[in-house]
Amino acid sequence: METIDIIKQDYQQFPENQTYSLYTENVYFKDPLNEFNGVQRYKQMIGFIGQWFIDIQLDLHDISQTDNIIKTRWTLSWTTPLPWKPRISIPGWSELKLNSEGLISSHIDYWDCSRLDVLKQLIPKTR
Repeated sequence: METIDIIKQDYQQFPENQTYSLYTENVYFKDPLNEFNGVQRYKQMIGFIGQWFIDIQLDLHDISQTDNIIKTRWTLSWTTPLPWKPRISIPGWSELKLNSEGLISSHIDYWDCSRLDVLKQLIPKTR
C-alpha cells in the first residue's frame, strides 16, 4: 500500500489505529500548540486526543505529493468534555517530509485559524 493510501486510511479512523510505522523514530512534529521530536511523543499526543475528546473527526479534503513532500488539507473537529459540550473545529493543512527510505521525518501542521479562534469556540452560545 502506498504511503498516501495509508495516510488516507489513518485520517478516516483517527485517532484509532494510526500507522506509526510510517514515521522515523525521531520524527520532528510541530503544530500551533506543540513542538517535539520522537514517534513516542507523537503517539502520546494522539492518545491524549483519543482519551479526552469525544466524537473526533478528521476530514481529509485534499492530499498530494511532490517529490518527498506530502501535503494534506483537513478539518479536525471534536466535542469537548465540558458540561455544555462545545464542538471545536480546526481547519488546516499538514506538510509531511519523507526521508530517503520513504518514512515521514517531519510533520508540521498549520491552522487556518488562530489559537484564540479555537478558544472562542469553547464559549457557550447565548440565545
